[in-house]
Amino acid sequence: MANSIEKTLSPSLLEDCNKEKIVFLSTFNSEKNAPVTNAISWLAALDDKTIRFAVDQRSAIISNIEEVEGVSLSLFSNETVYSISGNAKILTKQMPGIPLKLACIEVKVNEVKNILFYGSKITVEPEYAKTYDERAAKKLDVAVLSGLRSN
Repeated sequence: MANSIEKTLSPSLLEDCNKEKIVFLSTFNSEKNAPVTNAISWLAALDDKTIRFAVDQRSAIISNIEEVEGVSLSLFSNETVYSISGNAKILTKQMPGIPLKLACIEVKVNEVKNILFYGSKITVEPEYAKTYDERAAKKLDVAVLSGLRSN
């Protein structure tokens, strides 16, 4: 049985997109003629059709999106793995009020699909730990996520 394809984020997936979790971002590198996947964590869903994320402005992700706007975000949620595809647009290459040089990218969701193989479920989602000053990390996370949710 094929997995259903949705056009918007479900309420529970929208909620999970606003939690701190590891997300895999796939872009396309025109020079190499190949897809590229990166792990990101600064992600915010504004509504069921709009997701924003932040990355270092020097990242190849920026040039990849400038060349090819199609992206895919993969994340663990609701005991499965979802692929969220859409068109990305760089809103700013320097988020105001953020001490790091971060770009803000907005994705308009085109498709949401459960991509886990048939007859299985995720029993434990991956977790990660920040390896730098915990207080500084928390302060930065709050500033970046707030910036993603503003205009």
